Amino acid sequence: MSSQSDYGGREWISEKIAQLLEKSVLKPLKAEKVPYFELLSRTKDNVFIDEEIQVIRLGNKKIKRRLSNIDEAKTFMRTVLIAAIIYEAIKNNKYPTIRDIFYDAKHTIPGTDIDTVDVQAESDNIIEDLEVMLGASREEMGLQTDVKCKVVGFMRVKSGRDIIDCSRQGEGGAYSPPTNVDRLEILDVSAEYVLVVEKDAVFNTLNMERYWEKNRCILITAGGQPDRPARRLIKRLNEELGLPVYVLTDADPYGFYIYSVYRIGSITLSHESVRLACPRARFIGVSVSDIYEYNLPKNVIIKAKEADIKRAIELKSYPWFQSQAWQRELDLFLERKEKAEIEAFSSKSLGFLEEKYLPEKIKSGHYIM
Repeated sequence: MSSQSDYGGREWISEKIAQLLEKSVLKPLKAEKVPYFELLSRTKDNVFIDEEIQVIRLGNKKIKRRLSNIDEAKTFMRTVLIAAIIYEAIKNNKYPTIRDIFYDAKHTIPGTDIDTVDVQAESDNIIEDLEVMLGASREEMGLQTDVKCKVVGFMRVKSGRDIIDCSRQGEGGAYSPPTNVDRLEILDVSAEYVLVVEKDAVFNTLNMERYWEKNRCILITAGGQPDRPARRLIKRLNEELGLPVYVLTDADPYGFYIYSVYRIGSITLSHESVRLACPRARFIGVSVSDIYEYNLPKNVIIKAKEADIKRAIELKSYPWFQSQAWQRELDLFLERKEKAEIEAFSSKSLGFLEEKYLPEKIKSGHYIM
């Protein structure tokens, strides 16, 4: 099965960059008018839940970045600079990292001690603005990033001219997909579901124990906050192959939020939710109620910190945590003010997680959405 998102070239993006700069910069200057960029605002007050497809979407509120505004001039300048760098990279068939873009953009403005960009977060933010203005993802632009995603299980993919069998990665080994997962051709899959594991160390243990082989699944991790390749791959496996997706995190508000990013998207990347979010992803655990239903010993239960409590209160107000099941879990957390790591199940016995907890919960359909 192949993706339809491999454009086979990036010329269309360079043409869009040229059109954007012509419209927003050159044309106004020729007309002796003030240049500006107009784009959709990527802020919390401009996102909404698309009820039809159940993901976070960007609203229609627009902002302008004007060269004439002293607060906006530097951002305007960075946008022109980084758009030009990406344009040149495409024209020269280069695939720079987003770190390369930062260094290429970083100059000291002549006659001043002011740098064009100070930290990479500034250039990363402009790249995301350009995604919105161009309607092209940074993966489609050919920009490279660190890939945290690791995959093992019953799946074969074609990447470039190579065929990779994800069930033959050596002891404890795993396949790391390319930045642009849409360039992968999924050849065949004989798994029954996908298990997404928040923590890299837990993924490694499950891999060493060959959980994926014993339970006929695909095991994926992104080591904490999910990166785009993991999210895109999970969405493809769910939507193109119909595989159920289960997400396993720590029993704390940060773990719950990580699950929600997989399922519904994030505010920052709401312009990419349609491509990255997997609205049918299921939270398999560890839930707060699991701490007590599985009778975890008191000495492995962790007292919640103020930051955890604050985060739980925030989650309770998010529209995508309004189901009865989630409100019950968050209320229980705020009442007991206790949390637990996935590894706490080892206090019952080594192997409890993979031999009892996960198979039982998946078989019984005991999950939250």
